[in-house]
Amino acid sequence: MAQKGKYVYEYPHPAVTADCIVFGYDGKALKILLIKRGLEKDASSTAYVGEWALPGGFLDVEKDKTIAHTAARELKEETGLKLSVKDFKEVGTFSDIKRDPRERVITIAHYALVKLARVQADTDAEKADWFSWNDIPHLAFDHDKILRVAFSRLKQDIHFEPVGFELLPEVFTLPQLQNLYESILEVKFDRRNFANKMKHFEILSEVDDGTPRRGTRTPLKYHFDKENYDRLKNSGFQLEF
Repeated sequence: MAQKGKYVYEYPHPAVTADCIVFGYDGKALKILLIKRGLEKDASSTAYVGEWALPGGFLDVEKDKTIAHTAARELKEETGLKLSVKDFKEVGTFSDIKRDPRERVITIAHYALVKLARVQADTDAEKADWFSWNDIPHLAFDHDKILRVAFSRLKQDIHFEPVGFELLPEVFTLPQLQNLYESILEVKFDRRNFANKMKHFEILSEVDDGTPRRGTRTPLKYHFDKENYDRLKNSGFQLEF
């Protein structure tokens, strides 16, 4: 309980939360990390208990340095997934008066890209799991809207940031890379044209891992050349398809 006089304003204040949109990739489809809501400790409301939602929670006024710290803390508490605040990109603020039945809540949404990892529900989350983009259940609150906005932002960022490579293993094939970009941009590329364009950018370096190749049926393997990418980005480069 805050000491009397510590907060000087007398008019009502809204609560502030952070919601996390965490994208992963399993080699075939884009994945989204969701939690199934359980009972909240010390809460008089049972809003959306048993329904799927984005990970997230309330700002700790005393401890969270920024709202990104809230996002990182809540994600770890609810799913066990530990990310740095630098891994999050702010998506936007959502403040509709009816978005939360418990009280007036303003949320700041963040997205992050991760390699797929095992998750474990904790605190007020009953379950945590990965869902394919085309198999997302109905979400609590306004999280369907937040997810659509975040996905739209991801589709924009893929032209300016190496977001695709953050979802792939360190060593990958061109078909894996193409499938990922097709999953995010929701388009189909010609295999030869896509390969030629990515090689033209000189942001891929071929990897020889000792695996014997059987003609052209065994795809070459690559890793992302971040040094070249940063050099191109500083000159105004963006990926265009």
